[in-house]
Amino acid sequence: MTRGKFITIEGGEGVGKSTQIGRLRDFVAGQGHEVIVTREPGGTRRAERIRELLLEHSDEAMPSTCELLLMFAARATHIENVIRPALARGAWVICDRFTDATYAYQGGGRNLPIDNISTLETMVQGTLRPDITLLLDAPLEVSAARANARNAAAGTSDRFEQERRDFFERVRAAYLARARQEPERFIVIDATQSMDAVTAAIQHALGERLLNSSAS
Repeated sequence: MTRGKFITIEGGEGVGKSTQIGRLRDFVAGQGHEVIVTREPGGTRRAERIRELLLEHSDEAMPSTCELLLMFAARATHIENVIRPALARGAWVICDRFTDATYAYQGGGRNLPIDNISTLETMVQGTLRPDITLLLDAPLEVSAARANARNAAAGTSDRFEQERRDFFERVRAAYLARARQEPERFIVIDATQSMDAVTAAIQHALGERLLNSSAS
């Protein structure tokens, strides 16, 4: 059986990932593929419990190394119990964030050593890497305004969303640096466009990179 494709969608807060993931799911399903939509941290019952620990507000400070290890603990069970089995049976997996987010948030945002992240990546993932990573990018002025409006409507925000501006600037810079390092995997999408324009850009990119090659 042909292995499925692994697509990850990355980006900071307020870039419109949720909307585009739903549209991407429908687009890929329309091409006749089984589609699994999942997220990180999360994706399994155990990983979702770890997600709660990562996002909750607490009087007990969370050391950056603890945060990093919890991210990879959630990822380990997610990969083995959801991602690998789905790919093995030929399904296409669409994941809301993956290891690039760890390089961006814990590496860029928290200034943790990249070598430590890389070591954990190899330990947990082996050779597994996304086939394509869609990076939705927008200047912080745009993404922060959207995220603030969303949080105000919901009446809540998580531990990461309350970080300072310089944290999110480092996150964005780390994402863009990774995209420059791996242009064959990353597709950077201008998230300041209208939702329909972003959708069209994603579908065009996938048509060129994945759908044509999978049909050949």
